[in-house]
Amino acid sequence: QVMESGGGQVRPGGSLRLSCVVSGTRRVAHTMTWYRQALGKQRELVAAISEGDRTTYGESVKGRFTISSDGARLTGSLQMNALKTEDTAAYYCFVEFARDSYWGRGTQVTVSS
Repeated sequence: QVMESGGGQVRPGGSLRLSCVVSGTRRVAHTMTWYRQALGKQRELVAAISEGDRTTYGESVKGRFTISSDGARLTGSLQMNALKTEDTAAYYCFVEFARDSYWGRGTQVTVSS
């Protein structure tokens, strides 16, 4: 099971920290990825972390968001700073193992004044 937490409402320029926890397994995931989907828009990649702590960021969040995780990628965080109204979306955690993968149900982030 994958569960996200930490969403909420924040003013532009503010910060939020999202968490993702994988339960029910002790396997090592090879990648943990955060996606987001705003109303009426396609899902987009926000950030990913994989083996060796390699990270990838979407262009729109580079320099503002930071992804981190434990070594097994079963617990992770997405630190979001300098939030903009266009960051408003449902944020999803996606965890990939060698043979299977799992989505969380998402957590809503609303950036509004």
